[in-house]
Amino acid sequence: MVLRIFLGLFALVFGLNKFFNFMPMPEMSEDAGTYFGALSSAKTLTLVAIVEIVAGLALIFNRYGTLLAIILISIGVNSVLFHATLDPGGIAGAAVFLILNIVVLIGYKDKYKPLLK
Repeated sequence: MVLRIFLGLFALVFGLNKFFNFMPMPEMSEDAGTYFGALSSAKTLTLVAIVEIVAGLALIFNRYGTLLAIILISIGVNSVLFHATLDPGGIAGAAVFLILNIVVLIGYKDKYKPLLK
């Protein structure tokens, strides 16, 4: 339960940060900045922010957490891949997010069993 709430807070804070920019953006390589700029101009980051906010609230209040933990895994994997290939210095937060997500998914494993039959 604690890890689920922590993951929810993590997703909520980073989702809100995409709208309100209350955490400063660290220096990125030119390639990472170009990629990040393309995601921003295509409004992909807005969609990611909305998903993170909804998922964060769902996990905090334990409503549809099972579903949104699965949806969040795609954001976590993409974040780790982005940092691993374009911005290795910022991978720590993405790795923590992904590990928390995996732990929460394991916690929900009994709810996924009917889907995997």
